[in-house]
Amino acid sequence: MSDLYVSWSDYHHNIERLAAKIYQSDWTFNQIVCLAKGGLRVGDILARIYDVPLAILAVSSYGGANNQVRGSITFSHDLTMTTANLGNRVLLVDDLVDSGMSLKRTLTWLDRKYGFYIDEIRTAVLWYKECSIIAPDYYADYLPDNPWIHQPFEKYEQMTPADLAASLNQPSNEVSSGV
Repeated sequence: MSDLYVSWSDYHHNIERLAAKIYQSDWTFNQIVCLAKGGLRVGDILARIYDVPLAILAVSSYGGANNQVRGSITFSHDLTMTTANLGNRVLLVDDLVDSGMSLKRTLTWLDRKYGFYIDEIRTAVLWYKECSIIAPDYYADYLPDNPWIHQPFEKYEQMTPADLAASLNQPSNEVSSGV
């Protein structure tokens, strides 16, 4: 398996490319649902660009060594959102589609829990791997060789607060005033 290392600059550029592709499709939506943790940053930026409400669904499917072991999919009990109801035209956002199981099962979950609100749902990801059993409606990059994607925030998964404080040469008992 090959590896794809993504910088913060490339990560944000891919979100912007994804936003442009969605815009160029002329599809309008009134709600974004993002899958956390991976799709949280993507959903946040798209919600800001499109000025639509963001709902968050916590989903977990990876764990183990370096969070690279695919396990069973776990969903949170409900969506977190600030609106009374879910919009009827939903853009479902994640960072990537790997096996496709998380995205596929999320579509089923949304239909069962919120189907009476939803008239149309489309999917968007930054990276679409060929091995996926489901094709997203929108994606920034298609990856025919199915690499393992190393995202810029992954360093924090292996870091403790003490590690961070030490890397900043700041004693762990000091609190920055922010001024």
